[in-house]
Amino acid sequence: MPKPPRVYKTPAIVLRQRRLGDADKIVTLYSANFGKLDAVAKGVRRVTSRLAGHVEPLNHGAYLIARGRNLDIITQAQTIETFQPLRDDLDRLSRAVYAAELLDRATEERAENFALYRLLLDALRRLATNDELDMPLRFFEMSLLGQLGYRPQLEVCVVCARQLPADGNDWAPGLGGVSCPDCRPEDTPVRKLSANGLKLLRLLQAGSFADAARLRASPELAAEVEGHLRAAIHFALDRDIRSAAFLDTVRRPARARAGGR
Repeated sequence: MPKPPRVYKTPAIVLRQRRLGDADKIVTLYSANFGKLDAVAKGVRRVTSRLAGHVEPLNHGAYLIARGRNLDIITQAQTIETFQPLRDDLDRLSRAVYAAELLDRATEERAENFALYRLLLDALRRLATNDELDMPLRFFEMSLLGQLGYRPQLEVCVVCARQLPADGNDWAPGLGGVSCPDCRPEDTPVRKLSANGLKLLRLLQAGSFADAARLRASPELAAEVEGHLRAAIHFALDRDIRSAAFLDTVRRPARARAGGR
């Protein structure tokens, strides 16, 4: 088999970065062509670095990368989108950071998946421009679950496979979807699922980012569906997403104001 080229180029989104030595950083990218990968940005912590602005978290750019013995090295970078509105607004930023961390924790290195690259890119674009932020994020979560092989079953009971009634069902993330009132599991945690909660989950599963941006839900319904999807994500990944706490902290004052009206 021919050897892979020593230098390769790919569009990618910066998920995170961490320090390496006195002047370098390791940058985690989610690329269009190679999936998630780590690469060193040399000298990027120096004030004279021309690379620094191109490897900031949430940056979308084109990267020229040289294969290294232990870690690949970013040799050139060109920014495509900075998503500046995300950086200027804490509400937008908290959701974007959460989406990036979620994709990071859900994927293995060098597992190519162009659909996931597009999903995150579309999510960042929506979060940077839409007035409604939470429903596009719910769509991102639902779509990611599907891409990972954990698409929730929302049409029939996950226990008896009969058509679900309109109301009285339970959300059973450990079983992969919704259980009907006659099949309430005793050996796995479940969450009460309202009739409107089931409708909203179905809309998110069947729709698009544009559809999600048009959805409006009461604070109670939005919180219910968010809790259901977070429970499903926790089951799928078997870990918490640390930035979810940051998102909740940022959003808490707005929810308190809404509750006081």
